[in-house]
Formats: sequence, C-alpha cells, structure tokens
Amino acid sequence: PAMPESPLTLSSTRHLLETLGLRPHKRMGQNFLVDGNIVRKSLELAEIAPGDTVVEIGPGLGTLTGALLAAGAKVHAVEMDHGLHRHLEATLATEFPERFHLLRGDALDLPLAGLDPAAAEGGFKIVANLPYSISTPWMETVLRGPLPSRMVLMLQKETADRFAAEPGGKQFGAITVFLRSAFAVAKGHKVSRSCFYPVPDVDSFLFHLERLPDPFRFEAGARAFARGCFTQRRKQLGHLVKVSPSGERGERWLARLADHGRPPSSRPAEIEPELWQLF
Repeated sequence: PAMPESPLTLSSTRHLLETLGLRPHKRMGQNFLVDGNIVRKSLELAEIAPGDTVVEIGPGLGTLTGALLAAGAKVHAVEMDHGLHRHLEATLATEFPERFHLLRGDALDLPLAGLDPAAAEGGFKIVANLPYSISTPWMETVLRGPLPSRMVLMLQKETADRFAAEPGGKQFGAITVFLRSAFAVAKGHKVSRSCFYPVPDVDSFLFHLERLPDPFRFEAGARAFARGCFTQRRKQLGHLVKVSPSGERGERWLARLADHGRPPSSRPAEIEPELWQLF
C-alpha cells in the first residue's frame, strides 16, 4: 500500500497496520505516534532545514520519517521489525531513494543507524520516537561516538527526568553525568498518552538537547568508575574510592574534590558533572 499523505491519525494508523497484517509489539516498545502536532513540534525543536543529516531510531510506520524527508532532510534510520522495515522499503525508500537510508537491525548495535563516521563529523541531528526500553543504553552508546548538534527524542517521562536531573536528587545518576557533560537540556514538552497507538501505560516527554560548545566525553575507565560509584549511591566517596580498583587515580580525584569543597564524606549524587570530569 502507498504511504498515506500523512499517516498520523489514529484511524489511518490502525488501518495501515491492519492492511500490512501487523500488530504493535509491546516487547519492542511499539507505540505509534498518531498526533501530527507532535511531529511538527519535533521538527521545529530540531530546527530541521533542507540538506540536514538526521538519524532516526525505530521509524515504525514512517510518520516522523515522512515529515523529515518532506522537509528536505537526509534520513538514516534503523528499524528492527521485519514487517515495518518491509513497509518502509516499499514506500519511503522507493519515493526518496537518494535521501532515505534504511537499515534493518538493533539500534544498540547501530546507534547512529549506520551513518558513516566521516559524514557524522560533518554534522548531524537525531530525531526519534525511541523505543523506551533501550533509551538509556542507547544514549550511553551515542555519547561515546561523534556527537549530534541536537537531539529531539520522545522519551518516557521518567527517563527524561533522569537525563535532566540536577545534582543532589534521587534521579541524578551516571547517565546524567555523561549526558550533561556533553549536552545542555533545552525546553521540551509533556506529551499526552492519547498521542500514541496503542496508548502506553507511562507518561511521555519530548526531550530536547543541544550540544555544548566544548562537549566532554568520558573515557572507558572514568565511565566504569562513575557507574560503580552510583550503584552504591548511599555510600561516601571516600569509601567508594577505597574499595574501587581506581587506585592512585581515585585518591588524586578525591584531593581535587576537596579543593572544590567536596569532602570525602560526599555521596556520588552530590558531585556535579564538571567535577566528575576531573577523575
């Protein structure tokens, strides 16, 4: 079946799934966006312009994809579902053979949907209605590679709160440290459950990130150390460094923290991303 002009309404989404003989998989986090305003808002926040290179994760029926392509973007997308992949191949990939690059696979293996690193260096954006179950591990992987200038992501509200958390709170964790060392959190939007089919049992949030002028990337040792500390977030850093394999490096870090007025009795969530960068 051809792509409807705007496969955004609830009835056209259900009809299309029926025609294709597909059912949404809860396991794959398939909740299809059925609200055109949210699609428009996503493009607006991402400031999509003709010629932009955009990575999309889990394009599904192509609702967001179609809007990105119509706006003149080059889209690199990765879809795990056989049936949806086949549908996109037959529709958007045929209609936009030059600008739509579609892979079938797992977004955790292909976090940038196969975008060539050299092309990525030229600048790109990520706009995606992310499968909620993978959003944190996927984000961790993205933060290790070439960084997009912007990300506009549909996330579970709880994940958005964790990504945007301020030091000191329960939500503040290792992923917050890594993310906020590379990106600034810009204004986003709460999204009603009725904007999706099937209706999810969690609240959603359109999350908006802008790359910092001088983004910081943690190397593997520092990432592992931070993650280890946050798994025992109630313990004091003095103790955590002592039992960690970080050795002298950990001791030096504690001394640096003390210079910034953070004693060894501090707990992981009390340390700002800038100070984790000193590890």
